[in-house]
This record gives sequence, C-alpha cells and structure tokens, in this order.
Amino acid sequence: MSTHREIKFVRSPAGLPTEDCFSVADVPTPEPGVGEVLVETHVLSIDPYMRRAMSGARPEYRLKHGATMIGRGAGIVVKSRHPDFKEGDAVQSEFGWRERVVLKGEGLRKLAPDLKPLSLSLGIVGQSGATAYVGLHDIAGMKSGDTVVVSAAAGAVGSAVGQIAGINNCCVIGIAGGPEKCRHVVDELGFNSCVDYMAGPIDKALAEAVGDGVDVYFDNVGGEILEAVLDQTKDGARVAICGQISHYNSDVKAGLRNVHLLLDRSIKIQGFRVGSDLERRDFALEQLLQWWRDGKLNFRETVSDGFDSAPAALINMLQGGNYGKQVVRVV
Repeated sequence: MSTHREIKFVRSPAGLPTEDCFSVADVPTPEPGVGEVLVETHVLSIDPYMRRAMSGARPEYRLKHGATMIGRGAGIVVKSRHPDFKEGDAVQSEFGWRERVVLKGEGLRKLAPDLKPLSLSLGIVGQSGATAYVGLHDIAGMKSGDTVVVSAAAGAVGSAVGQIAGINNCCVIGIAGGPEKCRHVVDELGFNSCVDYMAGPIDKALAEAVGDGVDVYFDNVGGEILEAVLDQTKDGARVAICGQISHYNSDVKAGLRNVHLLLDRSIKIQGFRVGSDLERRDFALEQLLQWWRDGKLNFRETVSDGFDSAPAALINMLQGGNYGKQVVRVV
C-alpha cells in the first residue's frame, strides 16, 4: 500500500505555538470509495482559527493530541469514483495537513480552469474573500460613501475587505503594522490611507484619517485597536467582528473600556463566521471570481515551500509576518 505524510498536533502551546507542537507521520493512503475522490494536495491555507482550535476554543474544531492538523487546501484529483469529478480536476475543500486526502464529492468545490494559481481559491477568491464580502454586506450593511476601517489590513481578509469596500465606492482606511505594510495597502491595494499601529498609539492618526468618523469597522484583531476605533465611530456605526488575533496567543482577555459607546451611539456590533451560511458564501465566491476576472482584485501571498514548512508558516502568520494570504506550496 502506498503512503503519504500528515502533520499531527501533538502538544498544546503556551502562548505562541512552536514547531515541536507538531510531528510528521507516514500513513497509508486509502483508496476512494463510491462517491469519493483521492486528491493530491498542491497548496495549504494557513489561518488564524487554527490557533484557537489548538486551544479548544472552537467547538467545531477541537483538536486532540495525535489528530491530523486541520485546514483548507487545494489540489488535483488523481483518482475518482464520483460522477461529477474526473482525474485532473482542480478542487478545494477541508484537506487537513495531508499530502493526499480522500474526500466525499459533497462539499468539494470544483475550481474554474482559469483560476490560477490554485492558492487564489483559498485567499481572495476563496474563504478569505468570502469572509470579507459577507462581513461587509450582510453583517455591517456597507453602503456606498461609507467610511470603512479595517484592522490587519495587509492580511488575507483585511486586504480583501479594503478592495471590496473600494469597489463599492467607500473611503477605506486600513490599520497595519509597519510603514511597508501601510505602503502596500495604499499603493498596491488602493486603500485611501493607512494607520501604522507600530508607530505608537493610533488615536490621533486614526482621528485624522477618518475625518467625520467611522461608519463601518471590520475587526480582525480586537483589543486596544478595537477600543481606538470605537472612539471614532459615528452614531449608528456598524462593527463586524471577524477575528481577535491579538488575544489568540494569550490567556489574558481584557474587556472593552468604552463599551458604553455601543449605547451612546447606537452602534451595532456582531460577530460572524462565513461558514454559517453556505448559500451566501457561494454567492460571494461567484462575485469575487467575476471581479478577479475583470481585474478589480489584486492579491499578494506569503508562500512557504514544502509540506514540512506548514508549522513555521503558521507561526509566521500568527506573528504578523505575512502579506496577504499565508500558504504552503506542497507541489
């Protein structure tokens, strides 16, 4: 029987994960059953929710020691026993950290032939882009002319948020770490401006950037940045909570000092997960694909080469070392 490699979660981290939280195992490669396909992994998606799964914070992703690490991937069908898929089809789904994976046809997304590189199906024309789309439209109720602020603006979701808001004629202000990332989101992604949180407290710079105030805030980080943006909101502002990455490597969960503003300014604040509404996610993916074909979406990726590099790629992303989508190129 042929074998492939998988990366296992073997130790819970205290703070930032380290590479010894993982181990590589050789496992037998199963044959696909009726209605299944065998897929060769070409690229893996590295995402913040993985850190929460390692702590058991997500009920649907509670990782036990010895389990294969979770994660989305894209690859090529090498053997099919499903009528809708043939050898050579490019597909995307939940792969886990595996070099080869057997998947049921239901829930497997066949990729458009012109969607290349395959990593796009994991980033701006994939889950990251769909998260941005649903958060802006369905959760925050974005309207043309809104002032939209997004944190982690140079990341996979943040970079998509800014571009989608720009397509919808909004004024877009990013918050990112360092002058290079701020230049990237303005010069390459078309944001109106960017505030560098590494330059010190952002209150003054953010106030200058947003002018009359914030209509929509797309939050990827939580913590002090969320507090600072709430201070600059207009009456009736809408806040979409997508992530809280500033807390993921810490056991300390600080509360908001200015929660009273939700009442004083009639602010709507809502957390969401794009996977909760698959119909809307799929609608978003179709729109994103069309925008990409029309040349309206730019993307930048941080690519780690080799299957073994997945743990280091996760650590890099959690430390903010990525521009755009962090991926692992397996093949």
